[in-house]
Amino acid sequence: MTAEKAPAQGPGTEGSGTTPPVHPAYEVLRPVTSFAGVVLCHNPGTMELDGTNTWILRAPGSESCVVVDPGPKGHKKHIAAVAAAGPVETVVITHRHRDHTGGIDRLAARTGAPVRAWSRKYCRDAEPLRDREVIEAAGLRITVFHTPGHTADSISLLVEHGDAENHGSERAMLTGDTILGRGTTVLDPGDGGLRDYLHSLNRLIVEGDDCVLLPGHGPDHPELIPVARFYKAHREDRIDQIRDALEHLGVGPAKAKPMRVVRTVYADVDKKLWPAARMSVRAQLDYLAGN
Repeated sequence: MTAEKAPAQGPGTEGSGTTPPVHPAYEVLRPVTSFAGVVLCHNPGTMELDGTNTWILRAPGSESCVVVDPGPKGHKKHIAAVAAAGPVETVVITHRHRDHTGGIDRLAARTGAPVRAWSRKYCRDAEPLRDREVIEAAGLRITVFHTPGHTADSISLLVEHGDAENHGSERAMLTGDTILGRGTTVLDPGDGGLRDYLHSLNRLIVEGDDCVLLPGHGPDHPELIPVARFYKAHREDRIDQIRDALEHLGVGPAKAKPMRVVRTVYADVDKKLWPAARMSVRAQLDYLAGN
């Protein structure tokens, strides 16, 4: 199904008589749940995996939708596919990175929809998001969780459809780049941090009961919590490996050179990924140094 206006029953292809696309399917609306579909941008890369996921959220029967992360700048076909799923009630940004924010102005101009983000810099005709704020839009209840670590402004979105008070709702968690659909995420040393990141993973584990995982990159997963727990265990294992590496190198975390640690800890990883690993190692060294 191409990304024309979604049918009234939701973002999927129910009743269309066609076979739904599977990941990765570029610049088409792929149904994931009864209330969530995704348009994958054709911007694959080392950091972007298959590309950036733009999520289209609408309850069955809702005319309007919520768009999460317009994608990068310069991808006109992608923005056209996203806009065609409208009318767009509001746009939400999970974090500041350009592969999620570059298309903001083009999509806002095309749809007239307000844009909301944790950082005022990325808002358009709307106020910044607040932790635990509840957005009622497109027939859905969307709760904002501030989940810093990948970046300082990272958020996750708990999306509920149905009777949440009596536990009769369908639930999904949009995690941006805090949790990916494949591999593990990088902590941006510009404003990311491991201490915040571990806290955010714990928060997602607590809040993510019965949630489908809808990530900013990579395929979706039927359960959030097992993936979040894997992410936490992976980080804890890396911290132990870095402690061992520092002991071997005879240097403390405050004075260690990140690339020397990468060469030791990530020796079995493709060297093309070492620059990304260096970013996370810097964050881990800061954590061990007590920063």
